[in-house]
Amino acid sequence: MIALPLILLGLAWLQELVDQLFFGGRWNLAMGPGTPWWTLFTAPFSHQGLGHLITNSLVFLPLSYLVLARSQKAYLSVWIAVFVLEIPIWLFWPVGAHGLSGVVYGLLGYLVLIGCLERRPLSILLSIIALLLYGSALPGLLPWASPAGVSWIGHASGFVAGLMAALAVYRAPAQLDV
Repeated sequence: MIALPLILLGLAWLQELVDQLFFGGRWNLAMGPGTPWWTLFTAPFSHQGLGHLITNSLVFLPLSYLVLARSQKAYLSVWIAVFVLEIPIWLFWPVGAHGLSGVVYGLLGYLVLIGCLERRPLSILLSIIALLLYGSALPGLLPWASPAGVSWIGHASGFVAGLMAALAVYRAPAQLDV
């Protein structure tokens, strides 16, 4: 499971390299109005260019490993929740979206909430590390704080997906009878 984030990131890099080498940057597998259903699964691996991919890569790997430090189930839950919450965007949002940033925000959302829910040392530490390193990205959830051409809705849905994943995997400690 430790190789999974590297494999997933490798898929994104492979898609971008094929795009740049053979299609001149025009082979984007974004989801959006009128695109096939399978673009829900290709969109995270498609980027607007090497700069976009590098930026997402630098954040994706550390956040992936922070979530994996919690559990494999948590990591898979974030991915599943991100895919599920992409569906309304794919169906109703007027502009296409792609890139790993939705997953990145999902990982961040998970890490932010799990420490608050569990109140265990490891979970709290993971939340603090994530907020210290990547808390400055939170304004990207707001439409007026996102640069033109950036899918704030993809960021916001990814973050909400992360919150949902944290709620899904959270288990309250057993209450002791007094």
